[in-house]
Amino acid sequence: MATQTSNDGSFLQNLGKIYGLYTGGFLAFVVLLAILEQMGVPNRVLGYLFVFFTIAVYAIIGVLSRTAQVSEYYVAGRKVPALYNGMATGADWMSAASFVGMAGTLFLLGYDGLAWVLGWTGGYVLVSVLVGPYLRKFGAYTVPDFMSFRFGGNFARFLAVIVLVCCSFTYVTAQIFGTGIIASRFLGMQFEVAVFVGLAGILLCSMLGGMRAVTWTQIAQYIVLIVAYLTPIIILSTKKYGIPIPELTYGQAIADITAREQQLLKDGLATAANLKPHIQPWLNYTQLNFFAIILCMMVGTASLPHILMRYFTTPSVREARQSVAWSLFFIFLLYFSAPAYAAFSKLEVYTNIIGRSVTDIRPWMFTWGELGLIQVCGKNAATLDAIVAACKAIAGHPGVVRLQDFAINTDVIVLSTPEIAGLPYVVSGLVAAGGLAAALSTADGLLLAIANALSHDIYYKMIDPNAPTVKRLTVARILLVVVAVAAAATAATRPADILAMVGWAFSLAMAGNFPALVMGIWWKRATTAGAIAGIIGGFGIAILYLVVTRYFPGFGVAYLGMSSLTTPTGAPLVDLAKAMAAPNAMDTFVGAAHPLASKVGWFGITNIAAGLIGMPVGFALIYIVSLMGKEPSKEMQAFIDEIRKPRGRTVLQEKD
Repeated sequence: MATQTSNDGSFLQNLGKIYGLYTGGFLAFVVLLAILEQMGVPNRVLGYLFVFFTIAVYAIIGVLSRTAQVSEYYVAGRKVPALYNGMATGADWMSAASFVGMAGTLFLLGYDGLAWVLGWTGGYVLVSVLVGPYLRKFGAYTVPDFMSFRFGGNFARFLAVIVLVCCSFTYVTAQIFGTGIIASRFLGMQFEVAVFVGLAGILLCSMLGGMRAVTWTQIAQYIVLIVAYLTPIIILSTKKYGIPIPELTYGQAIADITAREQQLLKDGLATAANLKPHIQPWLNYTQLNFFAIILCMMVGTASLPHILMRYFTTPSVREARQSVAWSLFFIFLLYFSAPAYAAFSKLEVYTNIIGRSVTDIRPWMFTWGELGLIQVCGKNAATLDAIVAACKAIAGHPGVVRLQDFAINTDVIVLSTPEIAGLPYVVSGLVAAGGLAAALSTADGLLLAIANALSHDIYYKMIDPNAPTVKRLTVARILLVVVAVAAAATAATRPADILAMVGWAFSLAMAGNFPALVMGIWWKRATTAGAIAGIIGGFGIAILYLVVTRYFPGFGVAYLGMSSLTTPTGAPLVDLAKAMAAPNAMDTFVGAAHPLASKVGWFGITNIAAGLIGMPVGFALIYIVSLMGKEPSKEMQAFIDEIRKPRGRTVLQEKD
């Protein structure tokens, strides 16, 4: 024990040097691969080196961080400095949806896509002000820990676990889905095999060391993902405008896109029906839904268990607050760049693809087309012959790729931009490594949140309170593997709704967790019965709204913008329900295919913003039911006062 403590102290004192050397080593590795590319090493080999080298580094960190201490496994011993916890939180947050999907969403939705950027970023303000520091002062291992103590009993704990699992499982499945896309493209594997290759990397990072291992690997992963994200747009900004700061040249790129849009219409390469101006608002969402999504993403961020867990790892309440500020900074670096990434990518598509002869399609498109991620003239761009035949089958086709002919999976936008722009393959490999780092880091955090809730809150707290440390950790690791394999198996089936469900996770967390967390911290009168009613009512209403509006649209549900939607060939969508069920329809950026351009329910609210209906119900039920019962004990009210104080001992002292 003394030796491990001593080693930890030495490691923590040298974090700057260690990660500085790691960053330098990674950059040297990228330069080496660039040299190998110039020497003629095949792209497939470079892809293998990028993927396997980075996964190997993460795995080594995970193995070296193994632990046999409960506090280390669940909360990294509460020793992580604010700066590094902020970086780890940034990696935890930068999922495949953010790294791979955010720019694609902005590419598709233009102005309306900013709702997601604003909501996801603003959520950390709520974390800092309303929730994070107080949970750290409480001293929990998990969010259900707090629910159980504050609302007295295992039923509240059990409900919190249900919310946690529902929010996290589809989210982690999407991350494994993302690793499958990247690995299948850059390793040449079948998607179903690539999913389990990614799973192996995830487990090596988290299984032996829990939160301790996940924290130190997430810091390494953040370094990779931010370098990978910024490199291509810095190169493009420099090449096009002579300034290596894409955020400053973003305005010029937008102006060039607008000019190019007008030129496409003039040249007959696009029609007014399928060309949505990039800077025009309210084309995809009503104003109500635009701001509803912002609110739901903000509140959902402040309610997601795998994010809140990160603030359990700091040494003090003060550092928990500082950690939120650092989290915002590290997230800002990517989110501030995402609009620029989308703009540069769209400009490259408009310049290098639209207007090109169908007989002059670049070979890189075939690789994505074989995976069903790029279509030309309504057919997968698997071969040149397939593309030419598909376009000839369209009456009056001019023989060049028009905007209405080209369809691309939004998750491919970031990964393919270097190839669209003709950058060296090493840049594509770097971006793939960044996307893989983003998916792995978030998957680690989500799997740990689920497994910890099941092992700590269900097994230890409810089934076997006398379980020894070794047994507790063994159960935690077994459950981690079980959940991971279940998520990978689900991802391997390519579920059509998984991307939409990631958006739903925020609404479910908002409706199920946020009212009970906020009222539990800020209203001493909140009672056990009130919290239980609030969780069941708010979460239940949100689930009902989601399921009915998504799967039973006949119950009074209208579709958003149905009259303006088109198929990949430009024809109007008469039966949108069939179109949304078609293979890959949920993934492409044309028409209504993107899951974020979702359905509208009875109240005119998109089902992704279902938390806007569930959260008020949760707050109202907690307030009304609490007033109907006896107020909490004086001891509980004193406890609530104590967790609001920024200084002093941790309230809940649990033995390791």
